[in-house]
Amino acid sequence: MNLTIHKSTINPQSSIVITGSKSESNRLLLLQALYPHIKIENLSNSDDSEVMQQALASSGSVMDIHHAGTAMRFLTAYFAVQEGREVLLTGSSRMKERPIKILVDALKALGANIAYEEQEGFPPLRIKGQKLTKHQVTLQANVSSQYISALLLIGSKLENGLQLALEGQITSVPYIKMTLALLEEIGVNTHFEDKTITVNPTANSQQPITLTVESDWSSASYFYSIVALSDVGTQITLSSYKENSLQGDSALATIYKAFGVETTFQGHQVMLKKVKASQNSFSSNLIESPDIAQTIAVTAFALGISCDLFGLHTLKIKETDRLEALKTELEKFGATLSVTNESLHLQSFSGAIKSAKVATYNDHRMAMAFAPLAIKTSMEILDAGVVSKSYPGFWDDLKALGFQLSQ
Repeated sequence: MNLTIHKSTINPQSSIVITGSKSESNRLLLLQALYPHIKIENLSNSDDSEVMQQALASSGSVMDIHHAGTAMRFLTAYFAVQEGREVLLTGSSRMKERPIKILVDALKALGANIAYEEQEGFPPLRIKGQKLTKHQVTLQANVSSQYISALLLIGSKLENGLQLALEGQITSVPYIKMTLALLEEIGVNTHFEDKTITVNPTANSQQPITLTVESDWSSASYFYSIVALSDVGTQITLSSYKENSLQGDSALATIYKAFGVETTFQGHQVMLKKVKASQNSFSSNLIESPDIAQTIAVTAFALGISCDLFGLHTLKIKETDRLEALKTELEKFGATLSVTNESLHLQSFSGAIKSAKVATYNDHRMAMAFAPLAIKTSMEILDAGVVSKSYPGFWDDLKALGFQLSQ
């Protein structure tokens, strides 16, 4: 499905309810599979979370997780400890290009039985579940925090727990802390000091517990962008959010001050309000929240702000090479920018923003990050249905704000 978004003026005041965080949901789904006493409320309705639920509920021998990178990492660890069960874990053609060797090596060091079915270091994986008795492992920490979280999530089910030593600069620390906080919430004792994380083994005899997933801050980023590009006084209220969020992307509340957006927390709601003109340049290291880089770059371009973003090396191995894709698509609108393996550098822009067709590269964030540009110009989003990966109701919510969409 291709979607045309006509140049639009949004309603001055709107409210949007966003479903649970995909990151929290997928962690809790895996923990629920390990500890059935857990009940989860406000689960994400994303494709990725549905894939996780289906795989965890299935008794089949082949698991196809399509484009769901989080599911691939988490399920690799999960099936490695399912004694007596053998599965083939596979995915889309892009998934077969996304490296997983670091995680597989770590699991093998703990005693896991995992083999590559095709290319060494990449899915699909044949996993023969068994009891893991070793408990100490070392992991390179500068590639993807999902490798670390995958190990932590199963750590309490290892006979002797888990002691994980990290080497190098740690990427996306908030996501690691989210995993540890969720483990603590269900009664698993953890310890994180310097570059060593310990997860203690836990018995099954635990009391029933209900956990409510906070709404997704990554999804909130697109509304921050919309408010930033709108007239002073425009307000959007989002539900349901916590001021002391576990999610790294909650950094949006601070980051978007630079783009003239004020954030106010009221109970479980957050109100975004355009309060002033933006500054002339913006620079930030997003190593703890790389998933909002695309949104920030589009916002800066639309406001004519020069922008330098760093700490983006993990974007090279996402649904697409997000840095190259972002460069290609922004240039269609008239932007001038350069990218490296870990950074993006956007020049300030003062001309008329062109209309363009946005390719999405099987990447939900490409579609949603560019959509706010419709406040400045019309565009066509190719394969617009890709948003279902994390936010199936995105286009309906944009319509509710006043955006003019047609197929």
